[in-house]
Amino acid sequence: MNAKAWLQAARLRTLPLSVSGILVGSFYAFSQGFINWWILSFALITTLGLQVLSNFANDYGDGIKGTDNEHRIGPKRAIQSGAITVAAMKKGIILTSLLTLASAITLIYLAFGKDDFTSSLFFFFLGLAAIASAIKYTVGSSAYGYRGLGDVFVFIFFGLVSVLGSYFLLAKQIDTLIVLPAIAVGLLSVAVLNLNNMRDQVSDAMSGKNTLVVKIGPVKAKFYHYFIIVTALVLTLTFAILYGFKPVQYIFMVAYVPFLLHIKTVAKNNVPKALDPELKKVALSTFLLSVLLCIALQL
Repeated sequence: MNAKAWLQAARLRTLPLSVSGILVGSFYAFSQGFINWWILSFALITTLGLQVLSNFANDYGDGIKGTDNEHRIGPKRAIQSGAITVAAMKKGIILTSLLTLASAITLIYLAFGKDDFTSSLFFFFLGLAAIASAIKYTVGSSAYGYRGLGDVFVFIFFGLVSVLGSYFLLAKQIDTLIVLPAIAVGLLSVAVLNLNNMRDQVSDAMSGKNTLVVKIGPVKAKFYHYFIIVTALVLTLTFAILYGFKPVQYIFMVAYVPFLLHIKTVAKNNVPKALDPELKKVALSTFLLSVLLCIALQL
């Protein structure tokens, strides 16, 4: 077993982004007195499992379809390079799916026990939907990532479900105000995907992978990118104002700086390959914003 190849296929640089929503939803619940570190821990484990599963499935789907070829700009994928065989990756997807499902079931039991069967059932099917969606992004003849719908999946599962779901698991109630940071985290997660698709636009178009960027073109993709990032920052600020943040709690706005610098970089960019380092910057900036927002909620 090539451990290094599997770690590369897991794409560790994407993991901080995936837990951002869990942290925001959980610490918002913590700020209201709904504290349970076990629920937070298994929510993080489940989300990390979904992210790794998505990365494995993406490698598998793009690999067998030939989308990962010599024209692709980003780092070589595991199947593309031959580091992991198609059969081995398929087994990895199955194993990761089962482990993630086991973590999700544990999380549901910790949150609801035997007292709330309706909520347990709802989150169980939500977990199944998340696993199926992670796989179907690039796998199969009807892969939605090839039809420009990847942005929708990312927004729903790594934004709305991540933030609102983690909050509900802890608080057992709905809070309308938390919808604002949920949308913000979802949009920033979409920004990372959009950046990836802007980088790979030419090779994706040649391979028949009709991402949203391929459909609308590079110029509109840039304006779409500006819109989703700026909207996310405005929504986060609106949340702080409506929540009634004290001056010291606006520490989260420090994370706005790298985002604004990033927008400037994208605006000047004419070479898709040069966008690759920006993926990590946006992912880490989103994680930084989430962490600072969590700290602010505890001040």
